[in-house]
Parts: sequence; C-alpha cells; structure tokens
Amino acid sequence: MSSIVKENKRLGSEELLGIKFSDNLELADRIEEGFSFGVLERLSDRTGLPLDSVRAAVRISPRTFTRRRKENRLSPEESDRLVSVSRIVSLAFELFEGETGAGLDWLLSPNRALGGRSPMEMAATETGVREVESLIGRLEHGVFT
Repeated sequence: MSSIVKENKRLGSEELLGIKFSDNLELADRIEEGFSFGVLERLSDRTGLPLDSVRAAVRISPRTFTRRRKENRLSPEESDRLVSVSRIVSLAFELFEGETGAGLDWLLSPNRALGGRSPMEMAATETGVREVESLIGRLEHGVFT
C-alpha cells in the first residue's frame, strides 16, 4: 500500500503517469513515441487500481500485455488510451475529494448511469471516457439524471 496515493491529495494525469510535459503538444509527441511499459504499471501502483483493470481499460489483450512488458514499450494508441484512463481516474479522485478508496470503488463498480458498466469498463473507448467525464461533471454539480 505504500505506493497508493495518500488520502486527500489531488493528483493529475501527469503525476499519476510520472510523465513530465509542458503542454499538450509535448504530451502528443510523447504519446506518438509510445510510453514505456512502466508508465502503465505506475498508474496501477499510484492509484491502487488492479493492473488487470488498467490493462483492460487500455484495451491490451493478455498476450499483447506480456509482449509489451517484454518490449518495455506501449504503442501510441495504447499510450493515448492510458492518458484518457488517467484523466478519468484523476477526475474521480477529485470528485471524492481525495478519498481514494471511495474513488476506486466508484471507478470499479457498475453504475446505472453508465448502463450497468463501471467507469473503468467505459474507459476502453474515447466515447466511453467522454461519457464518464460527463457523468462526473453532472455529479459535481448535483445533477443526478
């Protein structure tokens, strides 16, 4: 548990992924290069999300996951999805005011507003990520429908 985010600490995607960038153009360049495999592991370690949940949200099959680990490199598409996943994780932690346990439960639990799917399941597509972001925005403003 030592690497799990401490309670009440706001973390953005940059901190969750351990990638330094000065603006979105630089981030796009880093994505195009493909992140190291360790970035995916770092997200899991820093948040407490099961590595298998992160793998599934980034849409990496188990066999490809093993290959990526060996190569120590994610594809640009996988890197881009990892940024999207880290964004909703960060927003969820913020929604629950840094209570990472509550944020993790919410991310991994089926949600009626998402058709019975969990936010992490929805994170596997950009449209799903946008829907989760929209839901978080509604919850922040007290709009529950």
